[in-house]
Amino acid sequence: MRHQLSSSWILTACAVLALASSQAAALTSSECSFQRTLQVNGPVNLDVTTGAGNIQVSPGASNQVQVCGHVKASNWFGGSVEADEDKVKQIENHPPILQSGNDIRIGHIDDPELRRHISISYEVVVPLQTRLQSHTGSGGQEVEGIQGPVEIGSGSGNLHASDVGGAVRAETGSGGISLEHIKGNVRAKTGSGSIRASDIAGGFEASTGSGHINLEQTAPGSVRVDTGSGGMELRGVRGSLEAKTGSGSIQADGDPTGAWTLHTGSGGVHLRFPTEASFDLDARTGSGSVAVNHPVTVQGSIGHKEIHGKVRSGGVAVNVETGSGSIEID
Repeated sequence: MRHQLSSSWILTACAVLALASSQAAALTSSECSFQRTLQVNGPVNLDVTTGAGNIQVSPGASNQVQVCGHVKASNWFGGSVEADEDKVKQIENHPPILQSGNDIRIGHIDDPELRRHISISYEVVVPLQTRLQSHTGSGGQEVEGIQGPVEIGSGSGNLHASDVGGAVRAETGSGGISLEHIKGNVRAKTGSGSIRASDIAGGFEASTGSGHINLEQTAPGSVRVDTGSGGMELRGVRGSLEAKTGSGSIQADGDPTGAWTLHTGSGGVHLRFPTEASFDLDARTGSGSVAVNHPVTVQGSIGHKEIHGKVRSGGVAVNVETGSGSIEID
């Protein structure tokens, strides 16, 4: 479920928390919050970064940007608590926020010592007409309801973007990616995690080292998807398609107005086309069977494990291959 931050929450006064200790581990911490309201008068270019912490961006008034930062310092096993508390107070009194007209940079701290043992999470409310670039070294991101384009990244953490009016690029080293209602091209990449995308009105490119890929495309655009290990479910593809998985099944439906190439090292392939679709088919499996529920004019060979020919009058190339698994084309 998506959550939109309210202005009243963003404007909550800073609360300084007491020093806490744990009997299970020698961890000490200090926390505080800060808030700022920045006046703008047009489309906003927003750049947010944090070494560790979460980032949330949601829409609000057209003439201001509201920033709430949650700062936490932690020091394991005998470090200087006083020094870290001083860092928290310094950041609270002088938040890393820079504004030049409608260009806003948040979280850029040049002093490496000030960043040491510090995490800052940001909640930002922005005008609808906002372009966003944001990155966290460790933490999740949630972005909703802005025009974009949007470029978000994390070294380790989940990424979620929804209701974006332009292109989206999302990349995380480890974590899942969830995208909904995107009116533009999408590029998504994760080292380990699943990618789920629905109502994508444009081209789609996705890659994961290990995880499933789910896509629902609602406007024409080329699709390229790749996973080292995991299945794919691709719905409503309107254009060319390249799909590859080292191990996993592939299910895809749509209109092949461009060439389709699908390959899996181990897994079945099930394709669904319109009843009037015409294309040149090359389908083969190393272990399994091939079934085509369309009229095929054989050009080369037809057998239990491979079919080469034209479906109806022919057209774009549809190439399907699996090392182990059956192929079914409806």
